[in-house]
Amino acid sequence: MKNEKSIETEGKTVEEAIKNALQILKLPRKCVKIKTLSEGKKGLFGMPGAKPVKVRVTVIADKDSAS
Repeated sequence: MKNEKSIETEGKTVEEAIKNALQILKLPRKCVKIKTLSEGKKGLFGMPGAKPVKVRVTVIADKDSAS
């Protein structure tokens, strides 16, 4: 693997975590590879203990942009 740039972000949902990463990277979804690291958990009856969803978003090299 060549210097792949990846970041890990969190959110209440997988989509929110992905959206956060895409905003940071300033890239469209088609230019990244997404891996869910943790599904997260809700707190019981709204109590503390909720865990956010965590994803790793890696920039994929586009053959056309490798000029």
